[in-house]
Amino acid sequence: MKDLADWLVQQGLENAPVEIWLEEFCNRLLTAGIPIQRANITLRAHHPEIGTVAFRWHREGGNERQDFVRRTSAPEEYILSPIYYLLANNVEEIRQNLTVDDPELNFPIFDELRERGATDYFAVKRFFLRQNHAAPVDPMHAEEGAIISLATDAVGGFTDPQLDGLRQLIPPLCLTLKCGANRLMAEDITAAYLGRDASKRVLSGDITRGSSETISAVIWYFDLQNFTKLSEALPGHSIIELLNAYFAEVVEIVERNGGNVLKFMGDGMLAIFDINQIPDAHRVAIEAAIELRAAFTDQNQRRVTDGLPTTGFTLSLHAGDVLYGNIGGRSRLDFTVVGPAVNTTSRILGMCNALDQNILLSSKVAGELVEEVPSLVSLGQYRLRGVAERQELFTLD
Repeated sequence: MKDLADWLVQQGLENAPVEIWLEEFCNRLLTAGIPIQRANITLRAHHPEIGTVAFRWHREGGNERQDFVRRTSAPEEYILSPIYYLLANNVEEIRQNLTVDDPELNFPIFDELRERGATDYFAVKRFFLRQNHAAPVDPMHAEEGAIISLATDAVGGFTDPQLDGLRQLIPPLCLTLKCGANRLMAEDITAAYLGRDASKRVLSGDITRGSSETISAVIWYFDLQNFTKLSEALPGHSIIELLNAYFAEVVEIVERNGGNVLKFMGDGMLAIFDINQIPDAHRVAIEAAIELRAAFTDQNQRRVTDGLPTTGFTLSLHAGDVLYGNIGGRSRLDFTVVGPAVNTTSRILGMCNALDQNILLSSKVAGELVEEVPSLVSLGQYRLRGVAERQELFTLD
């Protein structure tokens, strides 16, 4: 088992994804004489929507990954699972012969395993930061760690030497999982708070204060309407619900169209469509704006039906070169965009109320597409505060 343990540690050092090394690990167990039929590894996720991630290997079916949505209460299938049992009880491992008539432990998953011909089930829990691994925890708020389960279809189940060998592999296996979990946690957290593109840049080492690059982008400035009045009239929890509901629509549309959300500013949002990554970024941003208008209409209809408060939005689109990188203090940085084009986009947003339009685009975005997009309508040229050149503004009729 030493060779297999050393191999596992090397996977951790190389930060190999679980999906990559799990299949090889199980095949190496088979070669070592441990007749694994199924392996399951469950890890906690640090993601706004995903609570846990399960990686599974089947000898006859290969690898699969399943993400479980974050919940505030435990669904019945989770409560009736070996994972819940391990977390909720003062036990470090469980083992159950699946061929006996009156098993001490019996979960719905065991019936599925029996149908596949499994004869024995073995599972352990390990926490990465705790000293007392056996102590029970809140199954809905499990600490950093892993649940590892293995099943065999060998006649008579696992032998004692085979289980001893598996127990010897648990520490290096958990070390490898911890390395992967830390990386996954970093990716999930930075993507949630910085955006997907900024997350990749930061994790690749682009963290020096002042480091930046000039990129060409379509800049998207979004703002909710009448938010001050709403925040004064509604209780706090209703304001948070409203912000989350509408921002969910905006973020989904921007990211689905290849844009990068950079930051939220109260009831506003800044995003970019990188022209180097999206050659037709001008058209894509316009189509995203049209999608957004339709999404708000649908959202407001649903909220009216449900008796919930509604609001509208204003949006400005402009294009130009921006500095994209790290800006801030010595110990607190923001990965964002700055430059005259960003300021101009902000000024255009401020014209929405004056022109009684909820979507305004500059000629830098709309100019070349006027003949191709019939809904683009020029509103004339305007002087914007702090902007040297007059700007021709367009809207989507």
